[in-house]
Parts: sequence; C-alpha cells; structure tokens
Amino acid sequence: MLKKIGLVLVGIFIIIQFIRPAKNLSGDETNDIHKRYSVPLKVDALLQRSCVDCHTNKTTYPWYAEVEPVGWWLNSHIKDGKRHLNFSNFTAMRVAVQKKRMEDCIEQLNEDEMPLSSYTLIHRNAILANADKETLKSWCQSIIDTLKATYPADSLVLKRGGGR
Repeated sequence: MLKKIGLVLVGIFIIIQFIRPAKNLSGDETNDIHKRYSVPLKVDALLQRSCVDCHTNKTTYPWYAEVEPVGWWLNSHIKDGKRHLNFSNFTAMRVAVQKKRMEDCIEQLNEDEMPLSSYTLIHRNAILANADKETLKSWCQSIIDTLKATYPADSLVLKRGGGR
C-alpha cells in the first residue's frame, strides 16, 4: 500500500513540473524609479542586493525555482512584493501613492520586515545591516522630501481606498 502511495506521489510530482508560472522577466523600465529620482550608487547596490528580485519587473531566479511547487511559492512572493512596491513602475503611480510607498518602506525597515526572513534564509547576502537600513531610509525620505517640494500638499494625500 505504501509503495502505491509513493508511486502516486512521485507521479504527481512529475506532472506538476509541467505546470509553471510565468516568470517575472519583462524588464520593462519605462516608469522605473531611476527615471525620475536620484538613486545613489550605494542605494542602487543595496536595492540590487536585497530588493529587486521581488520589487521590479526583472527577477534573477535561483536554480530551485525550476522545481515545482517551489516555483509557485516564489512566484506568489514576487507577485505580492510587486503589488506592494514595484520600482519598475514607480513613476506611473500617483504622487500620493509614491509618497505612501516610501513611507511604507521606512516603516518596514524600522520594523525589520524587509527583506523577508524567508528570502534572507537562503539569500544571506540580502541581509541589511543597520547602516544599510539607515542609508535606504534616508533615500526614501529624500524622495518624500522631493515630492513635498515639487507637488501641492493636497496631491500627496491618499484619498480613502486610494492605496494603488
């Protein structure tokens, strides 16, 4: 009986290898944050190391992403990450949303919520030291300050239900 169950499980495992999610590889940078805001080299290096796989339109996939159901799990994380913040389409968002996203980044860095521990468990180089977090928070604040200096205050306020 156990042998039959094992064979069924192996069969299911083999079959699911053919059901793959679309990869996050468009690389579309038309509305990338770099197009409108200064991204110093140090900040860019931190973003590349710790953020871009889940928060841009171009993910670098590890080998294990080719094994389902791990690929599905990774795809879910990437979609969720891009839903919250996508640096590749940042400038396409309303300025109030841009400001809110930068405020959210600061909050998540303060709370040690990003990068996710499930990501840093395997990607040890993505762990942010306190100095790295301070650098990113200062950069986020500089974008908020730029928005405040450029746009009328009422355009930087999210209306109820306007988180997108």
